[in-house]
Amino acid sequence: MPSLHGFTYVFAAALLVSVLLRFWLTGRQIRHVVRHRDQVPPSFADRIGLDAHQRAASYTIARARLGLVETVVSAALLLVFTLLGGLQFLMDAASALFPRSPMLAQLGFVAGVALAGSIVDLPIEAWRRFRLEQRFGFNRMSPRLFVVDTLKSLLLGAAFGLPLLALVLWLMQVSGGLWWLWTWFAWIAFSVMAMLIFPTLIAPMFNRFEPLPDGELRTRVERLLARCGFRSKGLFVMDGSRRSAHGNAYFTGLGRSKRIVFFDTLISRLDADEIEAVLAHELGHFQLRHVPKRIAASFVLSLGALWLLGWLSQQPWFYQSLGLTPLPGMSNAAALVLFFLVLPVFAFPLQPLFALLSRRHEFEADAFAAAHADPRHLVSALVKLYQDNASTLTPDPVHSAFHDTHPPAVQRIGRLASLAT
Repeated sequence: MPSLHGFTYVFAAALLVSVLLRFWLTGRQIRHVVRHRDQVPPSFADRIGLDAHQRAASYTIARARLGLVETVVSAALLLVFTLLGGLQFLMDAASALFPRSPMLAQLGFVAGVALAGSIVDLPIEAWRRFRLEQRFGFNRMSPRLFVVDTLKSLLLGAAFGLPLLALVLWLMQVSGGLWWLWTWFAWIAFSVMAMLIFPTLIAPMFNRFEPLPDGELRTRVERLLARCGFRSKGLFVMDGSRRSAHGNAYFTGLGRSKRIVFFDTLISRLDADEIEAVLAHELGHFQLRHVPKRIAASFVLSLGALWLLGWLSQQPWFYQSLGLTPLPGMSNAAALVLFFLVLPVFAFPLQPLFALLSRRHEFEADAFAAAHADPRHLVSALVKLYQDNASTLTPDPVHSAFHDTHPPAVQRIGRLASLAT
């Protein structure tokens, strides 16, 4: 058991506060949904039946309870990694496995931590997929496909993550005190590359993409794109129904690689008017430059985080207080692992700020859609999506402020209704 230092108490207190805050928020969400499960909100009373409303309440409560399990497991794993010596064990093992190569030892250490976390998360994800989602009729994934997806994700993570990690460790070793700035440049380049190659190289490894067939829908979509001055690499339909009954549409890629993707489940559920309105909303995010604004904000935050990591990596108490004594040549990997394990504990109370910005962007995109399509069609599309995805119409306001990137249904539909008039 490592000796206790001042930051040990700070970390333990922050972790306790984070866990208690998550439990309190989840408790509020469950109680609020239960209180309102027997009455559909008046603005939805003529669109959604009581049975569908109660199904959404049950689904929300089930997901919230599973979230509590995740919170406990994540906190326990973090304690095992840090104060109970798990990281030290993995570091000693990696060093013994590669005694003559500090770089390979560091890569093995970080990979071991990532693999251990994935193994712990796997039963929860399997339960979510094959018990919770199955119970409410959303899961369409076979166990075989689940295993294949998991293996593909691990291999892709290794193929892209290990070279990037090796580059960062090399920069930490040769760039002196400003390694964090050079690492930031490398991170920007990697992120841009990932966004460019995702549509054509990575996404097709998991799903099949077919061009949107000719017909009324494609004609209307192309007319909308022309009105909005948006150029795309193509319109595609994705076989989302292979894995889930949930429907969605999204933009992906940057620059000339941008493409528009519709889930086949979305096309089968919405009519042409509604799909046009949903697409107008997504176009609003691009035309109002929400995407580059979010990317720029993430780059600024990553610069601040790397600067902080650069300072912490020079503080012996940072390692000792978190249960790790770096072996010779292993301190850089130790700093990276500790920082990215501990940072979410201290960052969670700031989550409402990011959620607020996201919800503001959603309102702006809705207003853009109302100017380029009939807002009544967006309302009818959203109502269908709320019902089909079993999204609760009555979330707790405080829980929503922390966790929801989209405005609550009642607020969103209310604003769209005012725009329609």
